[in-house]
Amino acid sequence: MPPAAPPPTVTVVIDRHDDAIHTHTALAAHHLPSGRITLHPGPGTTSATGLAHDLLAALGKPPLLPGRFPAGRQPAWEAATAWLTALPITRLTVLRAHRLTARRAMRLLQLQALTGIHLTLVCHRPHLPAALHQALRTADYSLTADIEAACRHYNGTPIAELPPADEPAAPASRWLTLPALDRLISYDSPRPCTDPCTPPPIVFRHRPPPTPLTQQTARETARRLAAATAHPRLAAALAAASFTGASFQQLATASPSDYDDAAATLALHDRVRYTDGCASHPVPPWARVFLKAAVCFARLAPGQEQHLLAGPHDRTHLLRVAEGARLCPPQPPASQRTGRPRWDWRERKEAQHYDAMLARHQPPPSR
Repeated sequence: MPPAAPPPTVTVVIDRHDDAIHTHTALAAHHLPSGRITLHPGPGTTSATGLAHDLLAALGKPPLLPGRFPAGRQPAWEAATAWLTALPITRLTVLRAHRLTARRAMRLLQLQALTGIHLTLVCHRPHLPAALHQALRTADYSLTADIEAACRHYNGTPIAELPPADEPAAPASRWLTLPALDRLISYDSPRPCTDPCTPPPIVFRHRPPPTPLTQQTARETARRLAAATAHPRLAAALAAASFTGASFQQLATASPSDYDDAAATLALHDRVRYTDGCASHPVPPWARVFLKAAVCFARLAPGQEQHLLAGPHDRTHLLRVAEGARLCPPQPPASQRTGRPRWDWRERKEAQHYDAMLARHQPPPSR
């Protein structure tokens, strides 16, 4: 997914004497809401995958992706690229760039080419090391040793209006009950459409529409999902379940082409009409970043292009991510609860209700 315009020039800062002011200033510039991240690779980061994990951590996400992947390779770079594409991140500063191998430096240059981000590499040496010089031969870059010029690159152009101050987050240990999740584990079995399908807007005929989240609940849900997993598809699946009320099986029917970013709609399929048939759902603003990241991830990651939100083997991982984010559907009375949330409580309650109705209408046994 290349950017519309050529990527900006890479800036290489030469910190000749390894002055602490460069490190402190670059770290102080790190501010996700303002679109700036500073990557400070750990001393044990010796592989390209490890550098991608450090980047995911800088984005405020757990570095490991749950699930199984082709050839056992975690698509960590693809996940980082997807989040950088979807989030309003404009600047990436990488400290200790003189320690980068040519392969890891090339990974960062490829990341910039895909996302169009402003990339600043801080080399804490008097000269460029051979590996970094070799990687930069393929890029348009400029050198500076001036601390004031470096600070401008770390911080970017000041914005006229600062982002609003973060609201106090709800306690991480408190569960957030989302009624729309009560069908996530459901007995329905919709299948994706094999032929071209343009679903109409959703009309809830057989179930009540999910109650829209309040602004405060939506912000808290988005914050928890953003911090709970680095996996774009799992985060997007839970976000979609929160505004569609769809089951896991129906979420698995969505392909990357089913999200229309311009119209802000998500199509889910149900060709045999287990619920309300194939239909498109309006996507609230808070959830769009997750859908954008999932679309980008599906196009970049090998073997992930068929599913936008969830695959057949993702259900357990999806529930574990939801529990890690402390998101759950309505629960049974306190006297019936166990340690972990009950995901099928509503389904079991409905099944027991129908069994009781059938038992009442059955004729008594003959003697």
